[in-house]
Amino acid sequence: MKSNLISIFDQKRLHSKTQKFHLIQYNVQNNKLFVKRDDLIHAEVSGNKWRKLKWNMLSARQNKCTLINTFGGAYSNHLLATASLGNELNIKTRGKVRGDELSIDSNPLLRRCADLNMELVFLTRKDYKEVKDFNGLDYSEQYIWNIPEGGANREGIKGCAEIMQETENDYDYVVVAQGTTTTSLGVFSSLNEKTKLIVVPVLKGFDSIKEMKSLASYCEMSIDDSRIIVLNQFHFGGYAKTNQTLNLFINEFNKMGSFKIEPTYTGKVLYALNDFIHTNDLVNQKILFIHTGGLSQY
Repeated sequence: MKSNLISIFDQKRLHSKTQKFHLIQYNVQNNKLFVKRDDLIHAEVSGNKWRKLKWNMLSARQNKCTLINTFGGAYSNHLLATASLGNELNIKTRGKVRGDELSIDSNPLLRRCADLNMELVFLTRKDYKEVKDFNGLDYSEQYIWNIPEGGANREGIKGCAEIMQETENDYDYVVVAQGTTTTSLGVFSSLNEKTKLIVVPVLKGFDSIKEMKSLASYCEMSIDDSRIIVLNQFHFGGYAKTNQTLNLFINEFNKMGSFKIEPTYTGKVLYALNDFIHTNDLVNQKILFIHTGGLSQY
């Protein structure tokens, strides 16, 4: 069964391709820009969500778990991804949702999770905070595999490490959005030693290096932060916050670009990358932007 699941995951990730792109009129210094199109992997489990769930799903099956339990907020694409993939693979899922004032019909995303056969349990914010980092095998009521909020565990990092295995690894810079640091840690672990990683946190006041080291330590990894560049001034007010400047940038890119971006993650990354190129007068650099998905109809 495990080999069959690996085959399913490997077939899907073939949809992700690397292609050249332009920042319209912004990149005039002959830098070579590429995008890794993880947004093409799956309609509801796109980008880094697919990567972070792959080895969690495989570990759940390997340990004969009958339920996958995970955590998220009212608009969590991670919850949706887990529900969708569990439904597709016939694996039972349960989502612990932050906010006991919510219900299955509070928004279309939660409704969709329920329609995909995910059991939803609504917790107070206090109770949610105490359990959101539960990880791995749990025998308490049955064979349960816990996935922490956002897929932030060793299995999630392992899946994200595979991104660079599918493209050239001779870039000067690789740039990615940052939420839980799972994706950035996975990517960093598999980079060419001459490549620098640029991370763009989408949370206001987020200490990227501290959080990366914390998760790395938990997963028994080590990181050399001298090769990590943090652009922490492009959150535009915080998670899912935006303003007219960012919206205009995104709208212009989406009219002219070969792929779409959105304001929560990918729009902020490309805005930050554009600023970084000009601020540092980069010339003739090879740069990879990892498109982590995030385009949701919900």
